Amino acid sequence: MLVVITERAMAHSDTKDVLIVGGVGCNECLQEMMRTICSEHGGRLFATDDRYCIDNRATTAYTGLLAYAHGTVTPLEESTFTQRFRTDEVHAIWRQKKEPSNMNSLMQESS
Repeated sequence: MLVVITERAMAHSDTKDVLIVGGVGCNECLQEMMRTICSEHGGRLFATDDRYCIDNRATTAYTGLLAYAHGTVTPLEESTFTQRFRTDEVHAIWRQKKEPSNMNSLMQESS
């Protein structure tokens, strides 16, 4: 089911590549099925190694970095989380073709 949904999302977003993260990223069968659909669409699968598959802190931190690089700042007292968060309900301003000019410097500062 996850592979079918991913393939549909690829078609709607005109994307060929897939990045697998989180706990499901450890599943080698899932990786192989994703690799197949990526190949069928002329894309590539990127699967993080197991150190980054168990916990999504790296993904969350990178998303925060992208938002910050594009001018989104949320004061700590206004910060919240939603466990059943729908990603299609969010305006992701960083989904642009061009990265902001300060992205490289932000990446260096964070490491």
